[in-house]
Amino acid sequence: MSAPTPTRRRRRPLLWIAFVAFIVVPLVEIYVLVQVGQVIGAWWTIALLVADSLLGSWLIKREGGRAWRALRSALDSGRMPATELADGALILIGGTLMLTPGFVSDLLGIALILPFTRPVFRRVLARVVARRLDGAVAARVGARPGPGTTTRPGDDVVRGEVID
Repeated sequence: MSAPTPTRRRRRPLLWIAFVAFIVVPLVEIYVLVQVGQVIGAWWTIALLVADSLLGSWLIKREGGRAWRALRSALDSGRMPATELADGALILIGGTLMLTPGFVSDLLGIALILPFTRPVFRRVLARVVARRLDGAVAARVGARPGPGTTTRPGDDVVRGEVID
């Protein structure tokens, strides 16, 4: 059997992510909805989902407005708005999770939106982006970076002189 190619190695995590997103998460959401419905009743469960959606809408509007004002302020001052862009992305993802029915996705969505929990997710997002960028640079250069190793595009260039 041949060694897995780089594209096959990259597809495996994507398959697991897709499996979790489309199979495991909906099953967990249905299970939690049924359990809550059995404890408090169907109508109260629906009322709780509606109240949860209203709370999420209010949070998205409030925090999205704050993120937008912070982004405008950073751009107006000529500063790179990395934190503000990350906050905007997290609020967008949290808002999308709030739109999906279910308590588990709503809890994660609220955690992404709230200003005191967002920095934790911002650090996770920064690590994921940095890892992806390191992998892209290493693929361009042709070698995988080791721990603590940085690579730059063009490290594999050998300077020389062409003689006719």
